[in-house]
Amino acid sequence: MKLRKLWLGIGLLWVVIVVVLSLIPEPPSVGQFQDIDKLEHGAAYAFLMFWFAQIYPARRTRRVIAFSFVLLGIVIECLQGLSGFRQFEYTDMAANTLGVLVGLLLALTPLGGILERFEKILLGTSRTT
Repeated sequence: MKLRKLWLGIGLLWVVIVVVLSLIPEPPSVGQFQDIDKLEHGAAYAFLMFWFAQIYPARRTRRVIAFSFVLLGIVIECLQGLSGFRQFEYTDMAANTLGVLVGLLLALTPLGGILERFEKILLGTSRTT
């Protein structure tokens, strides 16, 4: 990947956004039905894992990233419990962890190369070069 630093910077920005949204008193929600936040948790962590798995394709590195995101979800949940305005929920931790697994699995599919393909389009290079 020629734009690895760009992809990494964008990914780190997404991590910051997830952390901020997880710790502010009243985060925006995409819907009003019961337990929508579990889908939001899962989607956020799936996206993060999927993004970073494309930047770091080595299995060992992906495992470290996956563990780090699971740990991040646990730490954030503990901080929410200490905040006084957010709730600590084991189900949120489970949704985060499931999201990490989904993102990891998605990275193993043909979708797992989407950043690299986008980069080739952006830079105007073909697959044969």
